[in-house]
Amino acid sequence: MKYPQPASLLAATCLLAAAAAPLQAEIKLPAIFGDHMVLQEDQNLPLWGKADPGDEITVTAGTESAKATADATGKWMVKLEPLPLNATPITVRITDKAHSITLNDVLVGEVWICSGQSNMAFILGGAHNSKVALPEAHDSKLRFFRVAKKSSLDPSDDVTGKWELCTPETARDFSAVGYFFAKDIRQDLHKPVGLIGSYWGGSPAQAWTSISGLQKRPELKHYVADVEKTRADFSKATAAYPAAVAKYQTQVDAWTKSPDGTAYTAAYKAWRDVNNKAKEAGQDSMRAPGTPKSKPKPPVEPDGGYKSPVVVYNGMIAPLIPYAIKGVIWYQGEENGHKGYEYRALFPNMISDWREKWGQGDFPFIFVQLPNYNESVMQVWPFLREAQAMTLSLPNTGMATGIDVGDPKNIHPQDKVDIGHRVALVARHVAYNEQLVYTGPTYGSMKIEGNSIHVTYTTKGSDLVIGKAPWVAPGAQPRPTDKLLGFTITGDDKKWAPANATISGDEVIVSSPQVPKPVAVRYNWANAPEGNLYNKAGLPAFPFRSDNWSDPAAGIGQP
Repeated sequence: MKYPQPASLLAATCLLAAAAAPLQAEIKLPAIFGDHMVLQEDQNLPLWGKADPGDEITVTAGTESAKATADATGKWMVKLEPLPLNATPITVRITDKAHSITLNDVLVGEVWICSGQSNMAFILGGAHNSKVALPEAHDSKLRFFRVAKKSSLDPSDDVTGKWELCTPETARDFSAVGYFFAKDIRQDLHKPVGLIGSYWGGSPAQAWTSISGLQKRPELKHYVADVEKTRADFSKATAAYPAAVAKYQTQVDAWTKSPDGTAYTAAYKAWRDVNNKAKEAGQDSMRAPGTPKSKPKPPVEPDGGYKSPVVVYNGMIAPLIPYAIKGVIWYQGEENGHKGYEYRALFPNMISDWREKWGQGDFPFIFVQLPNYNESVMQVWPFLREAQAMTLSLPNTGMATGIDVGDPKNIHPQDKVDIGHRVALVARHVAYNEQLVYTGPTYGSMKIEGNSIHVTYTTKGSDLVIGKAPWVAPGAQPRPTDKLLGFTITGDDKKWAPANATISGDEVIVSSPQVPKPVAVRYNWANAPEGNLYNKAGLPAFPFRSDNWSDPAAGIGQP
């Protein structure tokens, strides 16, 4: 005979049974998938996440649906068929037999990665025209995803960030170049645009390249060796790191009270006050005071830190792959500025590495050539700019130059609207096949005629003119508009002399009384050149040299 059991005993029995039964894990999505995201139109759409091993996952977005089964580690991925352009929000649902996730306010349009170092990271709130630009930054069809800084010796499986609608508040702290680029693309295409900002000031290109990518080029094997050494020392470095951080903090506290520290604190406060007043008045800000060399340096992270090979790629790019994108805009090179010849291999190798890992073919990759800047007496940036130009040999690449809108005294020029506009022009041609004047005059060839050199330009559909920069850095002198500047020539002695230059059709004729028998010509071949050759569309000519000589005086030699 069975007797009725107390309610408390029945409850306990149920709890024990529930505890004994295996619990089904919830579906987990990477941060890149969320409310307000933008999906790339007309491309297969990978979506992925984690669940219980063997769990069947169904993903539905708009009219498309696909299924996948989680593998032994719980990972799953579906690839939805392409979705057409859609500026009307849709939902994306991810379900299994016990759980569901709904992502709301999802648009289908153009998705671009914005990456590089500090000039891509330079926020809209710091741009010279921010007082006008920020109040206008209301656009629900433009969305931002900011990837938090993270370095890692091994590829990460997620990033920190979220999708946000473009408002003055969200745009203020997003990439200024990215914002102005997207604004132009939006006005031209009338499509939703999603920007994924993954950038880190001071990061070199090798930090943005995978280990397998670095292994592909013999010239880059020393970076592979650096990674191997860091990996070998990682456990020891990790154990010692907390003590090093504590020691550093003690040193900083003492330095802050020292004469150097108190003077810097006062100078920085004065600069901040003046700068805030200038921004409120819509004026260009002054350059911030430099940090004294006496300030203690922080200890290096166990993974080597953000300047080390592979770690930024692993932390900030690998977790995004293979999110469907239209392409990449890139502004970097300053940190590699003293290694122009190596950049000839490093930069195109990085682009090819990203394309291989993404598996989307040769997606558009648009980059900014370094602007004019003269912090160092060593004339090394011309070689880096040359390496950037040589990278155009890769398919579906394009380059916008900032050679006229830099700041000779500040590596972070405040004019980002013209850079963003020029990047957008290049993208409209390279990525969207528009036939327009999208870039400045490009060197074609040269021939020697007597005591002069005739330089022929590819004008890209717009005549050569003497032009002027759309923005001049605070304290800098505008370039004259009555005389063509920036050309130098030399004879066999390799002593370069400023040249007289005149425009004749699609040619520039250069000569100098100091060089009766010229053999080579250069244009804007300096850290902070003063050339003023443009086309009628207002786009500056690219720097070039007709020779291929090494320059030991600048610490640069042939590879």
